[in-house]
Amino acid sequence: MDYKVAYNNWLSNPKLNAEGIEELTSIKDNEKEMEYRFGADLKFGTAGMRGLIGYGTNMLNVYTVKRATKGLAEYIKTLPFTALDRGVVISYDTRKYSDVFAKAAAGVLLANGIRVRIFDKASPVPMLSYAVRYYNAVAGIMITASHNPKEYNGYKVYGEDGAQMSPEATEIVVKFISEVKDVFSIEEKNIETLKNQGEMSLVSKKFFKKYIKVLSKLSLSKKAVKKYGEKLKIVYTPLHGTGYAPVMAILKKLGINVSVVEEQVKPDPSFSTVEVPNPENKEAMTLGIKLANKISADVVFGTDPDSDRLGVAIRNKEGEFINLSGNQVGVLLTDYILKRLKDSKKLASNGVVIKSFVSTGLVAPICENYGVKLCEVPVGFKFIGEKIKNYEKDGSQTYIFGFEESCGYLRGTHARDKDAVVASMLFAEMVCYYQFNGVSIYDVLMDIYDKYGYVIDKTVSKNYSGLSAMDDMNKVVDKMRNTEINKVDVYNIIAKRDYLSGVKTTADGEAVNLEYNGINCIYYELEIGGFICLRPSGTEPKLKIYYSIKGRDEKQAQKALDKISQAFDTILN
Repeated sequence: MDYKVAYNNWLSNPKLNAEGIEELTSIKDNEKEMEYRFGADLKFGTAGMRGLIGYGTNMLNVYTVKRATKGLAEYIKTLPFTALDRGVVISYDTRKYSDVFAKAAAGVLLANGIRVRIFDKASPVPMLSYAVRYYNAVAGIMITASHNPKEYNGYKVYGEDGAQMSPEATEIVVKFISEVKDVFSIEEKNIETLKNQGEMSLVSKKFFKKYIKVLSKLSLSKKAVKKYGEKLKIVYTPLHGTGYAPVMAILKKLGINVSVVEEQVKPDPSFSTVEVPNPENKEAMTLGIKLANKISADVVFGTDPDSDRLGVAIRNKEGEFINLSGNQVGVLLTDYILKRLKDSKKLASNGVVIKSFVSTGLVAPICENYGVKLCEVPVGFKFIGEKIKNYEKDGSQTYIFGFEESCGYLRGTHARDKDAVVASMLFAEMVCYYQFNGVSIYDVLMDIYDKYGYVIDKTVSKNYSGLSAMDDMNKVVDKMRNTEINKVDVYNIIAKRDYLSGVKTTADGEAVNLEYNGINCIYYELEIGGFICLRPSGTEPKLKIYYSIKGRDEKQAQKALDKISQAFDTILN
């Protein structure tokens, strides 16, 4: 349909709310804005939907949320009849309209005879994932745009195992969504009149206590925490998100002292104290670092709005705060967890650590040192969740820890998505354990580099814009797929993995089938150790290039990274 026709159809529909009328009327002379909003439908992928908040078919609004939910409802109705009563759990973060979108989704599900349990206040992704499993629900919905800027919101769907919905199920949901032609005709019920009346209920207060109790059992250094926890100086910021209540609750339960950034405790849809609520960025940790300097704390950590990502800043040798990358936090937690399990003789002989294949190569020798298997999966925590489920079924491996370089970590099997609450607990007690033994976290990280080799990990993002943004960046990857390169600068490529065809080709021409295919991603293995990976983001119009480069020391690794990244950029261009 022509975007102008779609625009006029929305604007002239009597069911369009007053806010929508005002917003769309304001762009009547803005051809470019009109085309962006109505030139396409907001894509629903394996991670759900994520987009700018606003009115239009290509925006995140109450009507596109109801359309997606109608598609999900039709899918659920194809399942065994018990699925309707098992129902769907709904949660939401502190972003603009998150609660409104959550209630709209609930109303559509109820109109389709599907039971709903909804959180009574903004709550994290990991609690939603755990709630799906706890209540034996058939699915879950999380309204969130994770760490994106305030202008965004999103809609994520979870399967009955608590992991993000599988690609196979998502394909069916997308088919049903595409059949919804009139977003204004979707039936819904008023949830305000149905609370706690059987078909509609609130997630119980007991659930929160149960979640905290489950996490506390994952503590690995209770003696050190008991002796040193109250003396600890850690600063935490929830960045106006959902992490405050659960993070503070679990640290209090363990007896770990923590100072909170009061200016960033209150939920705030505009995230007024930060430019972007992403704890990966040092700028987002500015107030935390300021407080840490004031009270002489050594560690600052923060969680994003839906509390599935953990960002950390520590003092270096000079006493200045540096932001750790998601890879560095993953390395520290992996080493700490394996060490403590080994010390307590609880390290399973068939233990496994799972990471995305774009995450640091430094984890491999750590796992080898502890006699633990390392499993690599595509980007997306759902793949880690899928592996956990498969290992539980066949008993071949015992899951220990999983992480992604984008600051997502999971210890335990209570949830099947990133859990910044349990990660906060583990990092805090890790600080406690090492400080009790007279060692700083920075010293621990340097010791790891000395033992296993210095690895520098870097991610470069190339931004795209416009309606064709996703297609444009995918074409770049397609072009590289058909470009033969044997070296980058002076560094030899020993193998090329094509995750679309699912074939790995070595430098001497040998072809090996990979476990995964159908993913538009190219991965180059380097002879010096490490890799280059080219991958389009699945949630944002960004082409991502991942570098993991190994050297004898930092100087050598940095020199190699500089040469490789410059040469690879030239090849791309």
